[in-house]
Amino acid sequence: MPAIDLARLKKQTAQLADLFDQPSAFLREHREILDHYVNRTLRSLGVAPSSVLPTYRTPVVVLRQIETELGPIAEKKPIQALELADALWDEGWLETRLLAAFLLGRIPPQEERLLARLTAWTQAVRDPNVRAALLTTSLTRLRKETPSLFLVLVKEWLHPARKKMWSNGIQALVPLITSPEFDNLPPIFEILGPILKASPAALQFDIQELLIALYKESSDETIYFIQQTLKSTKSELPAIALRRMLPDLPQDFQANLRETLRKEM
Repeated sequence: MPAIDLARLKKQTAQLADLFDQPSAFLREHREILDHYVNRTLRSLGVAPSSVLPTYRTPVVVLRQIETELGPIAEKKPIQALELADALWDEGWLETRLLAAFLLGRIPPQEERLLARLTAWTQAVRDPNVRAALLTTSLTRLRKETPSLFLVLVKEWLHPARKKMWSNGIQALVPLITSPEFDNLPPIFEILGPILKASPAALQFDIQELLIALYKESSDETIYFIQQTLKSTKSELPAIALRRMLPDLPQDFQANLRETLRKEM
């Protein structure tokens, strides 16, 4: 891999930006940039650690410069951005899918095809790096600018008939809860109620992470939510799941939850 000349890199990414509304030409130029900065010794390994996708193992500085160049254009040209994201996604490389996920996050929430694309990609994705990007970066503007629409999307993912999407829906909620701009927890509790009642063992760590985030934002509301959930179900699954979580919860959360479980049993 050649040393990274920032001046040259900026020129390369500027040329790439000129092809924003020409997906085929963009992909050719994009491949050339990724190939130019590839680490040949690592490229032979095929895939990245923890990834199921082939990768160029492109240095982070190169990827960030591409994003910096393309972000403002995606905001101004949402239709072209979505078309380019589709082309990048179909390329099937780790770097191209991460860039596709980034572009989705810069598209205005009003773009009518955005929600459908997010649902389709998150439902099909297998790579943990791309999945994380889709659940955080790709939802950036939707989460910040239209939280009500964001919650509609997550509620669809957490529908009882879409159990395979439950993990995605739960994980997508965490950045919203921890956002300084968001303080409307009741809709979160409403969405989470049926999930906690079901308490699938496979989702224990997802639910645990979400409950910790909720507790940090409002301990009283979270404990009350748990109390009401336990009272409103005859199933023992929520209590069993909560007991399993106890050792990994913050100390004060552990104490409050133990007392809650003791009272409800």
